[in-house]
Amino acid sequence: MRVTVDSSAFAKRYVREHGSDRLESLLQRTSDLSLCVILIPEIISGLNRRLRESTLGVRNYRKAKGQLLDDVRDATILQITPAVVSRSVRLLESNALRAMDALHIACALEWRADVFVTSDLRQLAAAGKAGLHAEYIGRRNEIPER
Repeated sequence: MRVTVDSSAFAKRYVREHGSDRLESLLQRTSDLSLCVILIPEIISGLNRRLRESTLGVRNYRKAKGQLLDDVRDATILQITPAVVSRSVRLLESNALRAMDALHIACALEWRADVFVTSDLRQLAAAGKAGLHAEYIGRRNEIPER
């Protein structure tokens, strides 16, 4: 199964929170993993915020950073190409998304992912609307009724 994971979901590998176990289960069934090139700086940014807020210690920060760099070594890193930029613009024009979230979805579309994994509800809706099979690993009580 070809899977693209966005930053909000992949960060659950490094900070235990709701959805971490579900992410690990999905990754176990993944044959090809892809990640948008912006994922690494986004996760490092979040880890540094936790470090500044003292909710993450220096030792655990270094451990999480090392694990992240090891994890991405085996993944396909999706680049921001002109086609990805074009898709992201269309996504932004038709959805309530942040630019980085649109880039994750656009990368998954260009790579032809079987599954797109997120813990962001707006991204979930936009990915589904764009034709991706999207998996949500956030809190179940957050999913809007359809």
